[in-house]
Amino acid sequence: MMRNSDAGRLLAMGIAVVVGIAAIPATAESPLSTPPAIPVDPVILMRQHWLDADINSFNFRNSAQIFETRTVATSKKASALPKGPAAAMPANYDTWARRTYTNALLVIHDGKIVFEDYRNRTTPEDRFISFSMAKTITALLVGLAVQDGKIASIDDPVSKYVPALKGGGYEGVSIRHVLQMRSGVAYEERYDFGANPSLAALIHMNAIVANKERFADRARTIAKAAEPGSRFNYATLDAAVLGWVVERATGEKLASYMSRRLWQPLGAEADGFWIADGPEGAKIGEGGRELSGMGYNARLRDFGRIGLMLLNKGKAGGRQVVPAEWVKQQTTMIPFAASAALGIGRGYGFQTWQLDSEPGAYSAVGLAGQFIYVHPASKTVIVKLSHFPNPEPEGIIDETLSGFHAIIAGLPK
Repeated sequence: MMRNSDAGRLLAMGIAVVVGIAAIPATAESPLSTPPAIPVDPVILMRQHWLDADINSFNFRNSAQIFETRTVATSKKASALPKGPAAAMPANYDTWARRTYTNALLVIHDGKIVFEDYRNRTTPEDRFISFSMAKTITALLVGLAVQDGKIASIDDPVSKYVPALKGGGYEGVSIRHVLQMRSGVAYEERYDFGANPSLAALIHMNAIVANKERFADRARTIAKAAEPGSRFNYATLDAAVLGWVVERATGEKLASYMSRRLWQPLGAEADGFWIADGPEGAKIGEGGRELSGMGYNARLRDFGRIGLMLLNKGKAGGRQVVPAEWVKQQTTMIPFAASAALGIGRGYGFQTWQLDSEPGAYSAVGLAGQFIYVHPASKTVIVKLSHFPNPEPEGIIDETLSGFHAIIAGLPK
């Protein structure tokens, strides 16, 4: 028998208590005659709790179990990524790694792996979510579409390739403007849920969680807030438009084009995958699309291969994978004051960040502490895959960068 004190304790913990249920007759007036509410779809619930701090370390490497996906197939032969002499890590490395919520970390120096660390029961076979590091990858795909002649010029309006964008906020916006996050559309990277959700929150819930709309569809009707090119405004919707442009310009689904033109030539060691905003359709433009602004997943070493290719001006495995001139454009930064939306950074290129004052250094950056940090002066690439809680702890980006600087300072000159 449950004592009153036991029931009170459970109620205080938020657990409902029903006493003597067998003694209540199921009459027409009884609450038991009302059919129970239909439970929320458990897949939707998993998606809603994807970012929860107590489980995100696990979720961030198991996104294929939670979302619609599109495979990006690799070739049968991976490009070499040899091991070099082990790096002497800073004495406080373990403390720093814990304080900055590290899941996995890779250091490549002079083309060789000098440190590799998997934490929190992660493994080399896990495929980790990139979040907005995917934007840097999407920009590379734009460069390849230019090389292939599928995009005539990045100064073309986006509506040339996606006519559905005519008449809205993206009218008159060039591909270059979108690459630089200077589209001028009325979008705020602000995720306010609740009774009056922000546009970004609505897109997240309807496209990513419920798959009831395509992420990029709001680009058709969004308003204009500023003249294109006039100001930097970080907007994942811009990256969704870029993915849409690549799809329409090439006539291929993003995953297929990426597999053929980037992932296989790169020599990735394993298939990657995109999260998508709905089930796959039979034709281009049907069904869900790959989430080109936040949805790519891959192994730690393959993210390292992307960084190493960028460091080597587009070369991987002895071949030119991405044009060197495109890499130069993509990693040339336009300086700005710290982003009002995100509070980080000193400059931005094509979907790529300048985070610090290190000469020539640049980064792919993703939500919750995902980084591909390229430091040309020391010939170093650092990949850090993390599980920052939300909201992000104050000062954690600066602490992360300080750790990167300390790691580089300890490498052979």
